[in-house]
Amino acid sequence: MAVEKEKKTCGQLMGEWKEFVWNPRTHQFMGRTGSSWALILLFYLVFYGFLTALFTLTMWVMLQTVDPNIPKYQDRLAIPGMMIRPKTEALDITYNVTNTESWENYVKMLNGFLEAYNDSRQVANNEFCPPGRYFVQPDNGVMNYPKRACQFNRTMLGSCSGLVDTTYGYREGRPCILVKMNRVINFFAGANKTMNISCAAKKEEDALKLGDIEMFPANGNIDLMYFPYYGKRVHVNYTQPVVAVKFLNLTANFDHNVECKINAANIATNDDRDKFAGRVSFKIRVDRE
Repeated sequence: MAVEKEKKTCGQLMGEWKEFVWNPRTHQFMGRTGSSWALILLFYLVFYGFLTALFTLTMWVMLQTVDPNIPKYQDRLAIPGMMIRPKTEALDITYNVTNTESWENYVKMLNGFLEAYNDSRQVANNEFCPPGRYFVQPDNGVMNYPKRACQFNRTMLGSCSGLVDTTYGYREGRPCILVKMNRVINFFAGANKTMNISCAAKKEEDALKLGDIEMFPANGNIDLMYFPYYGKRVHVNYTQPVVAVKFLNLTANFDHNVECKINAANIATNDDRDKFAGRVSFKIRVDRE
């Protein structure tokens, strides 16, 4: 015959819980004596101390193999990409000539980007380099940091410099777009030969509607003296070369799809898997009421 188990009162349960937390007869806290708790704490202190020391040693060994000034792996950009300024999310430059608010932000973005190219800053921070050859700065066993940089003066961008025409042609419907090649560390662009950027309508039948284009510097040339680039931490004052493209007589109220590409001996521009490899495509539209 089963014996009915006696139910404990609330007071009894509370008493048992209090005794478990602290037993005055055995001097145990939560079922363990002080010496037992001390041994457990000592074990975990030694255990986690060992893990911390092991992690620290591993990180220290790894950091010995890393140069703080040059990325260890630089294979993400086998071919330099290209980008434009002003930069929009969809690479779409669309505005209305008579609506100032529609193009003011483009002007602000160009002003911000070209601030580092002001002649005064370039003269103060960078060197006047002989054109037509790479500006190589080897370490030769001694850390040659920071690397010097060649001047790229804002005035080289002519009527797209924003110095004379502060609206970069947007007010008149003759906008300027800046095209630049992305930086790749220790890359000798051009393979010691002249190179330039060219822009054209993506579709040949739209070439007449795109109209005439003016380039700054002339012919969209990029000089070898701006290469190689040694990295952000080393080449602190480096300002990459840019090419300004001024559209002189765009057909208004029409979507112009434009492609700019770098013409260089060692940069391929026909990789269909990467539309930014050595080239960049964007849309420009100027509306007139």
